[in-house]
Amino acid sequence: MEQPTADDRTADADEVARFAQLAERWWDARGPLAPLHRLNPTRIRYIRDTVAARLGRDPERPRPLDGLTLLDIGCGGGLIAEPMVRLGARVTGIDAAAANIAAARLHAEAVGLDIDYRSEPVEALAGAGARYDVVLALEVVEHVADLAAFAAAAGACVAPGGAIIVATLNRTLKAYALAVVGAEYLLGWLPRGTHDWSKFVRPSELAGLIADAGLAIEDMTGVCYRPLDGRWALCRDLAVNYMIAAGRPAD
Repeated sequence: MEQPTADDRTADADEVARFAQLAERWWDARGPLAPLHRLNPTRIRYIRDTVAARLGRDPERPRPLDGLTLLDIGCGGGLIAEPMVRLGARVTGIDAAAANIAAARLHAEAVGLDIDYRSEPVEALAGAGARYDVVLALEVVEHVADLAAFAAAAGACVAPGGAIIVATLNRTLKAYALAVVGAEYLLGWLPRGTHDWSKFVRPSELAGLIADAGLAIEDMTGVCYRPLDGRWALCRDLAVNYMIAAGRPAD
């Protein structure tokens, strides 16, 4: 497999290479990325409902995001990009790993979806003046090399009146115990080395960087695993997984 390069400011070459090795397994719901498959329904509902509420749309309509432009940063194999297209959005997916983009394109073509996939850093889009109604950065900020630069570039891509949703892991002992020791070493849900606890981000830190990009925090919610039924759900506990939604004022 061709190894990706990471010559932009925010991509971490080691992280890019690690996820590139998983490129062929993105759509294997029982494979090494199975936790993302289980998490996906909760993420999709939150995105749909949050964007619909901000833009005055009915989330229960078949295509509540119809006509909106959406940027999926760190799109991987397209696990979020494809559902967003089905909800009506015009999606651009970017990832630093060229192997992930190749896998995402192949899967989208196989299921007949039109998605603009690019192996391109977010700062390149921001510098070119690209703006989107919705920007997503899900489970990616804990893998970047320069968080401040990443947040600034991602925020710059939000159009006036648009929204950004970021999902990541909190830097707490509970997160280390569950997301690293538990998920990677005891349960084997994720390949060992997937996460570096020192790169986890406290909500206050992330909210500050988002605000520095000119966006207003509008919602912050935890995402908790329910072991009794093996599902994920929104919760008040931000100690492990959490999501932040913010918006840019309209001109």
